Amino acid sequence: MKTSSELRLAPGTVITGKWNRGRYRVERLLGEGANGKVYLVEHSRRLYAMKVGGDAVDLQSEINVLRSLASRRRRTEPFLLAVDDYVHRDGKEYPFYIMRYVRGSVLHEYLQREGADWFPLVGYNLLGKLAELHEAGFVFGDLKRENVLVGSYGRVELVDYGGATAIGKSVRQFTELYDRGYWNAGSRTAEGTYDLFSFAVLCLHLFEGRRLLQLTKTLLPQNRSPADLIRLTTGHPALKPFAGWLARALGGEFASAREGAAAWQRIMYGGGVKPARRRRSTAGWAAGLFACTMIALAAAIVWMISEGMLPTGLS
Repeated sequence: MKTSSELRLAPGTVITGKWNRGRYRVERLLGEGANGKVYLVEHSRRLYAMKVGGDAVDLQSEINVLRSLASRRRRTEPFLLAVDDYVHRDGKEYPFYIMRYVRGSVLHEYLQREGADWFPLVGYNLLGKLAELHEAGFVFGDLKRENVLVGSYGRVELVDYGGATAIGKSVRQFTELYDRGYWNAGSRTAEGTYDLFSFAVLCLHLFEGRRLLQLTKTLLPQNRSPADLIRLTTGHPALKPFAGWLARALGGEFASAREGAAAWQRIMYGGGVKPARRRRSTAGWAAGLFACTMIALAAAIVWMISEGMLPTGLS
């Protein structure tokens, strides 16, 4: 069987499911991972994301995770919408699934645009997503900046479930920088503390990326430790209120992501964290300035008329 990396779907290509006969028009490529590509597709005048994989077993593992989550999200729009196979013109078959299209920015780009004030809220929402996944029986595994999308008002969605692993098994996919085994901080067994360690490293990567990457270049593998990471937790103003929390996560001290989220929330509302505020756009700022200027001009004209400095009419 061909791998998905060899399959290129050009914009305008229409994919028809072998079994359900759903038709999806490819708009563009959204991203590419270790076990498949994700495309933006149009179906019945709505936009969706379609993941096409080369390995049916790997893709089925992701589908099982998404179905488990769907069973716990009965009051919200499901993330997983359809599963099928695509038969290419050369006769090869590629499994794919259709999921809800999440409009948003990757985590670091969102914070760069909206400001670090949004970090506490986004972090709390991300911990909630991890807790939901753990309670469904899975660990995300490959948690990193690129796998977190943030929408309006700090809403968060995890994307690329290729590394999601049933609790108790060996993590299927990971990125070394975020892996606790890389830092000699524990095993690669899928458990809640594994994701929380990755979450803490993610926070460091957001605000202390240069120093974090420098550690990977200067420390010998046998000398890496969580202590090296903990020393980075107080360097940036955005991290300081959460330094104690991050140290606990790096040390595997939280019993669950839900407990970690509750502790994070207490810090948020403890008075030491600046509340998030959406930045006004340049257009909004200019419009506000224009309105203030016109009000001031009108007030000046009224004053000048009242003082007899301007005529009120023509004789």
